Parts: sequence; C-alpha cells; structure tokens
Amino acid sequence: MKAAYYETNGPANDVFIVGELDDPKPAHGEVLVEVATSAVNPSDAKSRAGVRGPMAFDRVIPHSDGAGRIVAVGDSVNEERIGERVWLWNAGWKRAHGSNGTLIALHEEQAVYLPEEASFEDGACLGIPALTAHRCLFADGAIDGQDILVTGGAGTVGSYAIQMAKLRGARVFTTVSSEEKAAHARQMGADVVLNYRTDDVAENILEATSGKGVERIVEVEFGGNLATSRKVLAQNGTIAAYGSMADPEPKLPFYPMMFDGQTLRMVLVYILPEAARTAGVVDITGWLTNNDLQHPVARTFSLDQTAEAHAFVEAGTKIGTTVIKVADI
Repeated sequence: MKAAYYETNGPANDVFIVGELDDPKPAHGEVLVEVATSAVNPSDAKSRAGVRGPMAFDRVIPHSDGAGRIVAVGDSVNEERIGERVWLWNAGWKRAHGSNGTLIALHEEQAVYLPEEASFEDGACLGIPALTAHRCLFADGAIDGQDILVTGGAGTVGSYAIQMAKLRGARVFTTVSSEEKAAHARQMGADVVLNYRTDDVAENILEATSGKGVERIVEVEFGGNLATSRKVLAQNGTIAAYGSMADPEPKLPFYPMMFDGQTLRMVLVYILPEAARTAGVVDITGWLTNNDLQHPVARTFSLDQTAEAHAFVEAGTKIGTTVIKVADI
C-alpha cells in the first residue's frame, strides 16, 4: 500500500514521508477498505505537530475521516459487505493506522454504508464534523420549533449544524467573522447571520426572540463566547460545547446558570455513546440518501501533497473540508 505518514512530530513539510508500506490484513471483526478519499481535520494537524502530546506510536498514518470501498473482511464479518461503499469514523483515534493510505483495516462498525447518492469526497467530510454537529444538536431532545445559535457557522461543524437544525425545524442564528463566511452560512441555510466583529450579537438575538433568547447553543469557543452566551441563552437552555481554544480554562458562572436552569454539555466526537453514534449514523444515512446535505470542500489535494494539505488547514483561512484524493477507485 501507499501512504503518507510521519515518524516524529513537527512541521508538516519536515516530517511527512510518502512511501510504500506492508498491506494491512483485516482481523476478527474488521473490514479492509480501499481508500478513495481522506480528510484533514484540525485535530489531525495538531496531533502531527505535537500539540496534543508526544506520539503514541513509532509511525502514524494520520486522519480519522475518509471514504472508500470494502475489499476484504475478517472472521465474523458478513462477506456480502465486500464491494460496499463506506465512510469512516475514528480511523485515526488511538490507532497508528488512519485513513491517509490506500488501504486500512478497522472494525466493521467504523466503516458505514455510503449511499450511491453521495460521492467519496462527500463521505470524507462526514466523520468528525457531521457526528459532532448531530450530537450537539440532538443530545438533549427534539429541536423542532426552537431557536438555536450556531457559533462559527462557516466552520465544518457549524455548516453541518446549520443544515441539520433546519432539517429538523429549528430557526438558526449563526455568527461569523467576515462577509465571505456570512455568504457561506446563508448558503447552508442560516436564518440570521451575524458578524461578531461588527454586530452586537446579543442585542440582535434578543430582539429577534422577543427577549427570550435561544434554547440551544452549538458552541465552537465556549470560554471566549461565554459572556455573550449568558446573555442570549434562554432559561432551561443548553450549551453544547465542542471547543474552547481561546480560553481553555474559563471561569464558570455556576450560580447564575443554575438559577436559570441551564445546562453545559461537553461533546467529544471520539467517545460518543454507542446509542448517540448510532442515532447520528441513521440520520446522516437518511439525509445522504435524500441529498439533503451540502458538503463544502475547501480544496482537494493528492496523497503526495499531504504536507501541503496540513499546512493549508493550519493557515486557518479555509471554508469547507480539506480533502486528500488518495486513489481512484
């Protein structure tokens, strides 16, 4: 097999090696997937750079998300799955062998049926962003008729959260930092788009909701946005947070939130409860089959350009998923 991998942490251009490795074989309960596409998420770049600690393995083929076709199965796996188109989740989570190579063996549950209506490029966009968005939105009950704030509406999670919330009957407010990102958020279906650099986010939301505020916040930056969140979160509302990079140890206003009956939910996509992941997979499969979701791609790279793809993600200016075309299948 051919893969792009690294054997030490460091800058992408310094550490990535593109070369041939031994083909993996599917163990008991596993499938062997011929990979068509792999996606670079910010977490992949941080792990490669060493931001999340030293390497756990001598060699790492990165990336948790991807898509391809099952070409072999291990013991206990139905042989009828051979030939099935699939998208992958957690392919690189606590594993040395992620999706950025032409073959990958992983547990059969981590290879999810990809409907014919979706391309392999679409499939690579799903794992981390789509499942994070789904968990943030639906972990605390139905959202039909609710007002929801999605912060960072031009991000990959934010883009899916906007779409999923609209599909389930919510009114969606979102925040962005530029007109380009505002146009993207509107394309995803957001009802109200606010530029947090020029608009008074809290004032606009409270006016639009007659002072009630939003029932749910899908939060990319919990600490940095907490002051605004406190102003706009309704009584008994929920903040579902999946990031807090600007302020990783924020001071929590416990009693003010308690007296408003508010909930703070932490969401980490890699350790979703089985029932939550299953619910996400079922909904995503339905939406894919009906062509209900858009899957914006910022740029597509070749496998040989993996270092360039990581640098592109680290630049922080992209809108959409960064996809690596691993192979033509």
